[in-house]
Amino acid sequence: MAEPLLEVKDLRTEFKRGKKDWITAVNGVSFSVNAGEIVGLVGESGCGKSVTSMSVMRLHNKLSTRISGDIVFGGKHILELSEAEMQSIRGNEISMIFQEPMSALDPIMRIENQLIEAISLHNKELSKDELHKRCVSALKLVGIPEPEMTLRNYPHELSGGMCQRVMIAMAMSCEPKLLIADEPTTALDVTIQAQILALMEDIRNKRNTGILMITHDLGVVAETCSRVIVMYAGNIVEEAPVKELFSNPQHPYTQGLIESVPKLGRRVHRLPSIPGSVPDLAAMPSGCRFAPRCKYAQASCSEALPKLVKVAENHYAACPFHTNARKEA
Repeated sequence: MAEPLLEVKDLRTEFKRGKKDWITAVNGVSFSVNAGEIVGLVGESGCGKSVTSMSVMRLHNKLSTRISGDIVFGGKHILELSEAEMQSIRGNEISMIFQEPMSALDPIMRIENQLIEAISLHNKELSKDELHKRCVSALKLVGIPEPEMTLRNYPHELSGGMCQRVMIAMAMSCEPKLLIADEPTTALDVTIQAQILALMEDIRNKRNTGILMITHDLGVVAETCSRVIVMYAGNIVEEAPVKELFSNPQHPYTQGLIESVPKLGRRVHRLPSIPGSVPDLAAMPSGCRFAPRCKYAQASCSEALPKLVKVAENHYAACPFHTNARKEA
């Protein structure tokens, strides 16, 4: 069996608070992404999804962040690389699509100049004419119909959906092996969302690119991902193939997320919701982080942080009272 494209092992990310205190945002997270696979990383805002992706890219401020564990990409241990070595990987082998494309693009630079900046960083030998051709090719890849005209535009002259396509073109311009997409369809209408997701699926098929899809939208996960990782308060609470997760969710948090999604044909006065909110990083509850919001919580839940256990084939959940256990009891 081929080695994973990306393998994260026991990742722990801490941020400095004050002069001496450190708070943990990601706590012992482990997962992998294979070439040609789209893996969903889901959870509410504040669960640690974006912190995890920024840790993989090593984009956190070194002075206020501690990252430990192991991140292996293409046989390279990311956390052991120098900054110069890391810069050669960012954008070239691992690319990232950030949230809110309108604010991620430079408002005073034409689209072509921004694409050239991204491409020439890792291809300094290309001529001006070759760079232009690469820019046109990148925009064609993401389905922009008039690439020559779009290259002359400024970001404010494009729609949100077009800006997102430009961001994807920029991320794919150096043909990376891994693409990290952080909420790629946020603030886009449903029609444009569908186009962007279809585009990412097309890129995966054409380039065999591994994609880590970070989102809070379970509809996006169901549409695009083959495997899903559910995070809560800096921990992974469930991991399963997408069909298995939706048909047989084992962790109470995952169940709550799925139950809160509107369904065609189901008429209810009010959608179910998970009571409470994600705990503050500086005031995490003892034991299971989800226990204060869980309807199945017992006294033992506050004693120790549950570990991921196998509950079915390729299906893991961090709850001793998972659904299968309750059925058997």
